[in-house]
Amino acid sequence: MMHTTQKLELTTYDRILMTWEDSKELVRDFESYSKIVDEPEVAEIFAKFAEDEGHHAAKLLELAHKYSPEQES
Repeated sequence: MMHTTQKLELTTYDRILMTWEDSKELVRDFESYSKIVDEPEVAEIFAKFAEDEGHHAAKLLELAHKYSPEQES
């Protein structure tokens, strides 16, 4: 029996999409945490992190559109 080992190659687009998904999840997490923690200082920091991460997610979405395989046509 012959086994072939194929290496999965991730494209730039694949990496952008994976990172965008992670970034969106962080936005949700930080926003949620900001609403449930009791310490105002920590809540404020989490809210700021959610906002900052939202900017990251928006930029990643721009890049996803730019590097989409559909844009290569």
